Amino acid sequence: MNKHKDESAIEKIEEAKEMVIEAIAETMDLYGVTPAAGKIYATMYFEDHMNLDVMREELGMSKPSMSTNVRKLQQIDFVKKRFQRGTRKHTYTAEKDFFQTFMAYFCSMWEREVKMNMDAVKKAEPILIEIVNDETVSNDIREEAKKHVALLEKSKLYYHWLEELVESVRTGEIYNFLPKPEETK
Repeated sequence: MNKHKDESAIEKIEEAKEMVIEAIAETMDLYGVTPAAGKIYATMYFEDHMNLDVMREELGMSKPSMSTNVRKLQQIDFVKKRFQRGTRKHTYTAEKDFFQTFMAYFCSMWEREVKMNMDAVKKAEPILIEIVNDETVSNDIREEAKKHVALLEKSKLYYHWLEELVESVRTGEIYNFLPKPEETK
């Protein structure tokens, strides 16, 4: 084997990995994390598992920053803590299935949107209906309240649809409509 060719190939591999790491880090704001957390995730993506010390050394970050970012990545299910026999250091592994990371993150965000907005609608609706039914209030104001009730009814259609979307994503039913591409071997 040619040692020079191997060294050149290793450099090219690192260059290619760095391109992907930078792109992932740059787009992780979509998932509500900083580029630093994105860089941690992307770096871990190319490894089986890493501990905080190895990550810190690789990325040149402080331990508190590293811990905070890894914790955030765990919260959104991009990184999982692994038990490694014989060591007290925590090791972490990145979720490598982008379909899974997408589904976990966006389903939780969509569920949050539905819950917060439906809770607000349930609280606002009786207030508006009371005004609509109060004949001591002027017709103009009652009509305005009626328009708002209609808007809330329309918004419920969206939130119920979003709940169905989440369910179809969680169950995998969505793949009947938009199949995952087959992996090439």
